[in-house]
Amino acid sequence: MATIDGLPPLREVIARHGLSARKSLGQNFLLDLNLTAKIARMAGDLSHSDVLEIGPGPGGLTRGLLAEGARRVLAVEKDDRCLPALSEIAGAYPGRLEVLNADALAIDPLAHLTPPIRIVANLPYNVGTELLVRWLTPPAWPPVWTSLTLMFQKEVAERIVARPGSKAYGRLAILAQWRCDARIVLTLPPEAFTPPPKIHSAVVHLTALPEPRHPADPKVLARVVAAAFNQRRKMLRASLKGVAPEIEARLAEAGIDPTARAEEIGLEGFCALARAVAAAADAT
Repeated sequence: MATIDGLPPLREVIARHGLSARKSLGQNFLLDLNLTAKIARMAGDLSHSDVLEIGPGPGGLTRGLLAEGARRVLAVEKDDRCLPALSEIAGAYPGRLEVLNADALAIDPLAHLTPPIRIVANLPYNVGTELLVRWLTPPAWPPVWTSLTLMFQKEVAERIVARPGSKAYGRLAILAQWRCDARIVLTLPPEAFTPPPKIHSAVVHLTALPEPRHPADPKVLARVVAAAFNQRRKMLRASLKGVAPEIEARLAEAGIDPTARAEEIGLEGFCALARAVAAAADAT
């Protein structure tokens, strides 16, 4: 990869700019440029898309995205120590890389991008889940992005693709699978990173569906799911008691056993319950 873009190896870049990873920022750097290029390819054809990258660090994945033909990359980096290294990459790809020194949770980076948009990132561990939920719950659907290719802790990735009845099944699985096709496309060992984390990591690819798999009001569904899995060991009639009056009647309307537990109910069942709860609220 370094011979393609004419830039030095990442270890040299990190040493020259003093870019030791900071635990407080959830940083773990991927140094293998062949691997970052592979992750970029998993996002699909980038030649006609703008790409949003969160937490580029020294720019390994950024270089992969640009080398694989991304039309334009917006890299949002909170750590200003990384800016000189990212500036060097921008110089190697004139007009194709914009670096925004900002907190991804505090801005709307999509205002800087032109659709179609793909989001590709080795997400900082401390904000990854919150960003994913934001991207999955926009006010309107389809979203402005066409796909998400994101690296998480393996445990989080497994929660995104989990099936009903499994220990990993919960809120993330429902939010992701309601509106997207989601699959794990790559698993990485700790030693792939600097510094090596204590856990394995995994890349999840999510493709936005034209419309949700089952009809439901997003806010009602989110409220029902959050309440159900907040007390997942309890029967649904107990864990959902505060969600709506006469919750057992709403469960019956949705065809759900009130004594069932949250992890036993599939996506279709939760959407049916959300519709029943919304209809009851409209009737009062």
